[in-house]
Amino acid sequence: MTETEAALRAALARPAGPSSDFDLNPGIRPSADKPLRPAAVLVPVWLRPEGAALILTKRSSHLKHHPGQIALPGGKVDPTDSGPEAAALRETWEEIGLPPDRVEILGTLPVHETVTGFAVTPFVGLIRGPFDPTPEAGEVDEVFTVPLSHVLTPSRFAIERRRWMGVWRRYYAVPYGPYYIWGATARILRGLSRRVEL
Repeated sequence: MTETEAALRAALARPAGPSSDFDLNPGIRPSADKPLRPAAVLVPVWLRPEGAALILTKRSSHLKHHPGQIALPGGKVDPTDSGPEAAALRETWEEIGLPPDRVEILGTLPVHETVTGFAVTPFVGLIRGPFDPTPEAGEVDEVFTVPLSHVLTPSRFAIERRRWMGVWRRYYAVPYGPYYIWGATARILRGLSRRVEL
């Protein structure tokens, strides 16, 4: 077992608090009469000889929702999915061409509530060996990697803000090179970084 794998397994065994876009925005709460829709993402950790890396996507700029944003592979849970894990693996296969049998699921992070109305279950999974990502046409503009150490360093995360639906919204961001990683993706990764000791 590699040091990275051991650190992730230990982190996932530790208790964790809730995860939400609303913790930085207490004045913005989801409507009680509109339940959050279930979704799931994979936090794909690629164990490579040159060092562990996180696989991320850049969403197509033509999409209706979250165009051009950096995201973890995943999406809503469909009725045909057996559950959130199946949804995360299916979406990952569709979005980046990673077969489900190539992923070893280590565990889950706390369900993350988003201001866009989703309850997202993040699954941390390991990928070993060679992998040639294939971006989903029309959905994903780019598949890229970030050194895992970058997103597991809490000091790299900053709280920023922007106008959203007429009000200021605060969020976490963890930029890497030309990639602006922010919002729910950054919040999920920050939660993981707080639990891991590398």
